[in-house]
Amino acid sequence: MQHPARLLLLAALATAPALAQTPPPPPSSNPNRLAPAYPTPYPPASVDEIKAVLGRVLGYLGTASPIKVVKIIDRDKREPVTDLTKLEGNVAFDRTDFLITSYEWGVTYSGMLLAAEATGDARYREYAASRLHAIATVAAHLKTLPPPAADVPGPQRMLALGSVLAPRSLDDSGSMCVAFIKAARAGVEPERLRPWIDNYMAWISTGQFRLADGTLARNRPLANTLWLDDLYMSVPALAQMGALTGEPKYFDDAVKQILQFSARMFVKETGLYRHGWVQEMDPHPAFHWGRANGWAIVAMAELLSVLPENHPGRAAVLAQYRAHAAGLATVQGRSGLWHQLLDRNDSYLETSASAMFTYAIARGINRGWLDPLAYGPVVSLGWNAVTLQVNAQGQVENTCVGTGLAFDPMFYYYRPVSVYAAHAYGPVLLAGAELLALRSGKGAAANVSDGAVQFAPSPARF
Repeated sequence: MQHPARLLLLAALATAPALAQTPPPPPSSNPNRLAPAYPTPYPPASVDEIKAVLGRVLGYLGTASPIKVVKIIDRDKREPVTDLTKLEGNVAFDRTDFLITSYEWGVTYSGMLLAAEATGDARYREYAASRLHAIATVAAHLKTLPPPAADVPGPQRMLALGSVLAPRSLDDSGSMCVAFIKAARAGVEPERLRPWIDNYMAWISTGQFRLADGTLARNRPLANTLWLDDLYMSVPALAQMGALTGEPKYFDDAVKQILQFSARMFVKETGLYRHGWVQEMDPHPAFHWGRANGWAIVAMAELLSVLPENHPGRAAVLAQYRAHAAGLATVQGRSGLWHQLLDRNDSYLETSASAMFTYAIARGINRGWLDPLAYGPVVSLGWNAVTLQVNAQGQVENTCVGTGLAFDPMFYYYRPVSVYAAHAYGPVLLAGAELLALRSGKGAAANVSDGAVQFAPSPARF
C-alpha cells in the first residue's frame, strides 16, 4: 500500500503536462483594438504640428540662403556690399547653400508667400520680399553695365544675374516670374518688380522654341522634345500674368500648353504622365518620373486657381487635373510617400514629388475641385510622410537631385538624393500651407472613425 503523500505527488506529475500546454489568455478580449505598427503617424496633423514643420524649414533656409552681395574687385578679390542703395561697379551674389535666382528658388518664394498667408506669420513674407527686392535692385544696377560674356558657366551666370537680365530658357524664366508676380500682386514693391516680370514673360511668350502648333519645346537631348517639367516652367507664369494684366491671351496660352502637352504625354491607362516626348520617336517610351508628374499637377492647380470660371478651356483643364489626381492616388506608397518612378514600387521613395502631389491635391479639396472623402486621406497621409523627411535642422531629406531626360529605367532608379537638392523646399512650404487651410476649417473636417481617417462631408450618418 502506497503512502498518501506519494499518491498526491504522482497525481500532480500526471497533470503537469496538461497545465503546461494551456495557451496564455489573449492580451485583449477584442483583437481589433490592437494598435497597428504604422511607419508614418496616421491621424491627421494638427495646425500646431504643421506650423512647427514649416517653422523648421524657415529657420534653416534663413541661414542657408542669406542675401550676400559682393563687389568684384578683380578675379580673386571680393568685397561685401552692405548697402544696396549704394551699388557701384560690377557686383554679384556670393555663393550660399542655394542659388536664390534658380527655378527651384522661385518655387520657394511662392511657398513662402503662401505660408505667410496661411500662418499669418510675417517672417515668411519677409524672406521672399527681402530676396526679391535684392534681386530686382542688383539687376537694375547691372543693367547699366556691359552684359556678361555669353560663355559664363551656369551657376556663375546665375550669381551675376544673367538669368534675370537675359533669360535663355524656361528654367531661367518661368518659376521666378511666378514668384515675382505673386509677390507684386501681394503688394511687395510692384513697381520695382514689374520690369523683371515683363522681361521674364517676354522669353516665355516669344523667346522659347515651340513646335508648329505652339507647344513649348526644347531641342535637347533631341530636336523637337517636350519635357513635362516645362508645364510648371511656363503655365503658372502665364496664368499669373493673365491675373495681373487681365489679358486673355495669357490664359489662352496656358490652357493650350496643358491640353497639348497632355495629348502627347498623358497615359490614360495609368493616369500618369511620361517624362519626355520626342516628336520623331516611335514608339514613345513612358517613364513616369515622380517630380515631373509633380510639376504637371502643380501647374494645373496653379492655372485653375486663377483661370476665369467662364474661360472656354476651363472644363477641359479641370477634367485633366482630376484624371491625373486619380492616377496619382492609386500609386501612393504604403508609407504615404510616392516612388521615384511612380508605377515601380522597387524604386525609392522621393520627397519633392510627394510634397508636390500633397499640395496640388489638397488645393483641389480646398477649392472644391476634388471630393474630400476620396482625397482627404491621400493628402493627410502624404503630408505626415513628408514631415518625416524634414530633419531637426529643417533640411528636407531624400530629394532627387536635378534630373535630365532619359529613356531607360536605370537612369531614374539611381539618381542621387541630397538635402542640398533645392527642389523640395518650396513644395514642402506649399504643401504645409495648403494643409493648414484644410485643417483650419477652410476645407473639409477630418476624424478617425473605426481606426481610419475620414474626411467630411460624409454621406453616412449614425
